[in-house]
Amino acid sequence: MRMAALPVFLLLAALASPAQAGITKVAWGETPDRQKVDLYTLTNANGMTVKLSTYGAVIQSLEIPGRDGQMADIVRGFDSLAGYLIPANSHIGAVIGRYADDIKAAQFTLGGVTYHLNPNTSAGNTIHGGLAGFDKKVWQATAHDGAAPSLTLRYTSPDGEEHFPGTLKVTVTYTLQADNALRLDYRATTDKTTVLNLTNHAYFNLKGHDRGDVLDHLLTVMSDSVNLADENRLVTGATEPVKDTAFDFTKPMRIGEHIHDSDMQIASGPGYDQNFILRGKAGQLRLVARMEEPVSGRVMEVLTTQPSMQLYTANGEKPVTGGKGGATYFQHGAYCLETQHYADAPNHPEFPSTVLRPGESFHQVTVFRFPKPK
Repeated sequence: MRMAALPVFLLLAALASPAQAGITKVAWGETPDRQKVDLYTLTNANGMTVKLSTYGAVIQSLEIPGRDGQMADIVRGFDSLAGYLIPANSHIGAVIGRYADDIKAAQFTLGGVTYHLNPNTSAGNTIHGGLAGFDKKVWQATAHDGAAPSLTLRYTSPDGEEHFPGTLKVTVTYTLQADNALRLDYRATTDKTTVLNLTNHAYFNLKGHDRGDVLDHLLTVMSDSVNLADENRLVTGATEPVKDTAFDFTKPMRIGEHIHDSDMQIASGPGYDQNFILRGKAGQLRLVARMEEPVSGRVMEVLTTQPSMQLYTANGEKPVTGGKGGATYFQHGAYCLETQHYADAPNHPEFPSTVLRPGESFHQVTVFRFPKPK
C-alpha cells in the first residue's frame, strides 16, 4: 500500500508546485526570402504565458487564468508562421509602424518637404505604415531570463522605407511581470527628422480567442471625448464629448450596448473603430481602460503613457479562417485597445506632435495587466 501511495503523493505535489518562470525559444520557420523566424515563450511563476514571434513582433498567444483557475488563450492568432504571411492577417497581434492608423492622402509635409508615402487604402490613404510596415518585418531578438522574463526586439528601418524620412532604430521590449502584467516598452531614435506612431494590434477575447463574440464584455475607458472620423474612418480634426453618446464608457458598459446604432461613427464599421482621447497627462503611465468578462471573471486593465487609444471591435464581415486550433474568427469576436497618438497627426498641427528629431529619444509604455479574477 505504501509503495502504491508514494507515486500519487509525488504527482499531487508536482501539480501543486508553482510554475517555473523563464523564457524559451523554438525555430518557427522562414519567410519567403529565407529569413529565419523564432517563437519565444515567456512564463511567470503564476503559470501565465505569452508567446512572441520575431516576425512582426507578434503576440502569438497569451494565456491567463479564469475564476476557476482554468487557463485560456485570449488573443487571436495562428499556429504557424504561414498564417501571418497572408497579407490580410499580418496586423494581427503585431507591432504597427512607422505610423499606426491613417495618414491622409498618403502624404505629409515636414520641414518644408512634402513626403509622398505608399497608399494602401481604397481612399488613397496610408494606414499602419504602408505596404510593408513593421508587422511584415523580421526583428532581431535578445532574451532576458529570470522571474520577470523579457524579450527585446530590434528593427532598423532605413531612410526612405515606405518613403518615410530618416533611418529609424526601433526596439520593443516585452516583459512578463510577476503580477500577471505584460509590459511593452517602445523606444526609437532617428538620424533625420521624421514622424512616428507605434502600437500593438492584438485582438483580445477574455473568454478565449475562439469562444464567440465579445459583445457581453464590460468596458470602462478613462476618456471624456473622442476624435471624430469621416465615412472612410479618417479623423476630421473635430472632437465630441462622450457624455450621453454610444462612446460613454466612463462607467462599465457592454460593448454590444450600442454596436448596432445608426450613428455614422458606428454604422460605418459596422462597430467601434474610434479614437478615445485619454484623461491624464501624456507621458505619465496611468490606468486608461478596464475590460471585464462576467462569465470567466477575467479582467484586463490597460495602462499607458500615450495620449489616446483606438477601440476596434473586429468589424470585418469576412470571417478569418485557419486560426489557432483550426478556429474561424468572426465579426465582433475580439476587441483591440490600441494605445497610440492620434491618426493623421502629421497633417493636424493642433494634435499632439508625432515628430521625432535627431538627438531625441522616443519612449512610450503600455501595460496589459490581468488582476486575479474574483
